[in-house]
Amino acid sequence: MLRTDAPPAERVVVGFGGSDPALLALDRAAEEAERRTASLEVVCGWPWGLHLPRTDTDPREKRQPPTAGTRPDEGQMLYDAGRVVMDAALERVRSRFPDLRAVPHLTTEPAARALVRAGRDAGLTVVGTRGHGGFTGLLLGSVGLRVAAHCTGPLLVVRGGNAPSRGVVLVGLASEADDDAVRFGFEEARRRGAALRVLHAWQHRGVPGVLPAAELYWEGADDQRRCQAAVPAFATAVLREEFPDVEVRTESVYQGAGQALVEASADADVVVLATHRPRHPLGLQLGPVTHAVLHHAHCPVALVPVT
Repeated sequence: MLRTDAPPAERVVVGFGGSDPALLALDRAAEEAERRTASLEVVCGWPWGLHLPRTDTDPREKRQPPTAGTRPDEGQMLYDAGRVVMDAALERVRSRFPDLRAVPHLTTEPAARALVRAGRDAGLTVVGTRGHGGFTGLLLGSVGLRVAAHCTGPLLVVRGGNAPSRGVVLVGLASEADDDAVRFGFEEARRRGAALRVLHAWQHRGVPGVLPAAELYWEGADDQRRCQAAVPAFATAVLREEFPDVEVRTESVYQGAGQALVEASADADVVVLATHRPRHPLGLQLGPVTHAVLHHAHCPVALVPVT
């Protein structure tokens, strides 16, 4: 197992398993590493599942962890297969980004756990999805969902192919508690030479079922609109001074946050979200807005954990 000792901000981690979505994630991770003047760590975790094919018929042995029941020749065969996948990934990176330092990390640890561990002190972790955009189903996959639910650093979820650049970084803002995501958006816009759009979507809890396009006439509606419009303006005020070269547009819309961000993502290069992960009896869970954007956005999604 090889690891780089590069500082956190100078390391990008990507999960790779050889699939077409993994290739897209690998290419994007290499671009991100080059953009950050960072090294690239390619992680290939236990790619063959929790149960290995066996030649015996003892049902008790079939339930054993793979490392406990693997014969030496099987272990060598699986390691060799993993090395082939890893070597192909490194060759692809070197052919396309010859000046980029790429470091292999081949491990028998489950892929999601390996990525979460490797990403703890990385500037960015990158994973792929199972498919392309649209409202056809849940496309992120179990590894990506586990990493999204447990990562402690920024995570980029790569969606779709190589769409033309639109020159826009989109930040979804729920409240001023999302300041880390807003800062990440400013930094990303500067790295890309792009404009920054900060979108705050909200709905009045006292008027259920009101369509976003409808006129709202509850008492204090105008004051509520003004207050909500001030949220993204306030959240970006200090950072505008720190990033004077970034063009910023703030917007407040009366609409469900998930729908608003998915629609806006069609005109963006990346969507940035603060990751609010409420506790659940089964562990940390992603919120409904994060789920909606991860599964249906038209561009890559960057998640910034709330600390």
